[in-house]
Amino acid sequence: MKKLISLLVSAALAVTSVFALAGCSGTKGSGNEASNFKVGAIYINSQNDTAGYTYAHHHGITEAMKKVGLDPAKDLYIVDNVPEDDEKVKQAIDQLAGNGCNIIFGISFGYLNAMDEKAKEYPDIIFSHATGYLSNDKNFNNYFGRIYQARYLAGIAAGYKSLALGNNNIGYVSAWGTEYAETCSGINAFAMGCMAVNPDANVNVYEIYTWGDQEKERQAAELLIDTYGCCVIAQHCDSAQPQIVANEKGVYGCGYNSDMTKEAPNAHLAAPVWNWDAYYATAMKAAMTNPATFMTEVGNYYEGLNAGLVDVSALSANCEPETKEAVEIAKKMMVNGEWDVFSGVKLSFSGAAGSVTVTKADADLLKDDGSVIVAAGGASVDDGVIQGSMDYYVKGVTQVNK
Repeated sequence: MKKLISLLVSAALAVTSVFALAGCSGTKGSGNEASNFKVGAIYINSQNDTAGYTYAHHHGITEAMKKVGLDPAKDLYIVDNVPEDDEKVKQAIDQLAGNGCNIIFGISFGYLNAMDEKAKEYPDIIFSHATGYLSNDKNFNNYFGRIYQARYLAGIAAGYKSLALGNNNIGYVSAWGTEYAETCSGINAFAMGCMAVNPDANVNVYEIYTWGDQEKERQAAELLIDTYGCCVIAQHCDSAQPQIVANEKGVYGCGYNSDMTKEAPNAHLAAPVWNWDAYYATAMKAAMTNPATFMTEVGNYYEGLNAGLVDVSALSANCEPETKEAVEIAKKMMVNGEWDVFSGVKLSFSGAAGSVTVTKADADLLKDDGSVIVAAGGASVDDGVIQGSMDYYVKGVTQVNK
């Protein structure tokens, strides 16, 4: 009878699933088994995307499910194309709860208030929210990572290309700018990677003030190339449109979320990427084993290169010869804790392919207005600043459409 009721609820609520919905009310409490554990996911774009933000999360969730013994064919329920609207997010959560999901992942920043509210309404379901900052001590956490580290590495690739082209103008299409630490820290880290190779590089940011608007992403990339003469187009937005534009216009680019070389074969250099399965497998395993201790075992998750959560995609053949060595040097320094991006220590790369060297020098980390963020030789800014309160650009960044 319980299975029959769940099936009827599933049909009535019309949950979008990757497969026919075989609703089953999973065991709540400790010791959920793989045979009755259900995963729910709320996506801002389509589960069928082939690149970009939602694609990266969907790939991470399905790969993680396989790692922990779950079958995406019958255990994964998705509501996709959900805008950052509290009522629509709540409706999606109700649908997934009606399907017996034991854990619900919400991947977009604007889902946080609805998830916070619904976590109280459904205390037996674990709610896990990407990129946000809200949580409770029972069944609601947030997860993100040090993507700024991977952005620095992509910046190295862009810096070498700008140096080879004799063009210091680098473009950056961003959904948001200094309004969110997530976007702001990424822009800053990318610019610092560029300047570690080409000290005269300037990163021109065009902010489109929205997530997931492909036409605006395309228009911004076109403007950065046509009006500002940018030779490399980087991005913090959801689709591959900026890279496609770069490919069309004969310049270069650094994508985001997934390797976009397929979408822009003659343009793409490298992309900061997420290996979301590293987190999703951790979260699913903890929720399956004992959901009552989920917040103790997993809590609010924030890892980086050292945990394999973030990385830079394989460098394409479009990269300059020195890029690979410089990226490997910087990556090793971050992984072993020798150095991190937002400190008072500046890296400079020099030398030809096969003999690239790095120089470390104590130097003030400066805002774009010339004020000091970190004094020369100082430790990196706190994680809380990188995650939540960074609201300034570093010297070398210019927002062109303020």
